[in-house]
Amino acid sequence: MVSSGFFLICMLHSLVALTCGSLMMFYSDEVFVFSHGKDLAIKILGSTPHDQLLIRTSDSFSGLLLFAIGFLLLMVAFVKDREFHSFFAKGCVLLHISMAIWRIYFERKIEVLGHDWMRLVVGDIVLGLSWVFFLVYSWREKYD
Repeated sequence: MVSSGFFLICMLHSLVALTCGSLMMFYSDEVFVFSHGKDLAIKILGSTPHDQLLIRTSDSFSGLLLFAIGFLLLMVAFVKDREFHSFFAKGCVLLHISMAIWRIYFERKIEVLGHDWMRLVVGDIVLGLSWVFFLVYSWREKYD
């Protein structure tokens, strides 16, 4: 029962990571325009050809990393060890909390991205809460 919840959460997070990573690698311009608007996307993409190349390269590598994380989550979804499930979920909660803290303290200070940090923090908290709910459910199953 617990492993099916773990499987579903891993698959959901994997689907999100694989999709976002693919979009970052291959359609970063369109994603920026869709998420930030055309005027802000032009600022984010850089003003000189050198800046644009650096930003596109960085986005491609970030997308590749996110795609690799999604693939890792896909593989982890099939692990059957309950102790590993708990360990992995705790690590994911810490990761999402760390990302939220990073966004609060650093990303909100970036002028161009200043208005997006709150939406991203809420997303990190929601993703972290999915793992917390899994942990609470698994503890309930373990101690009932």
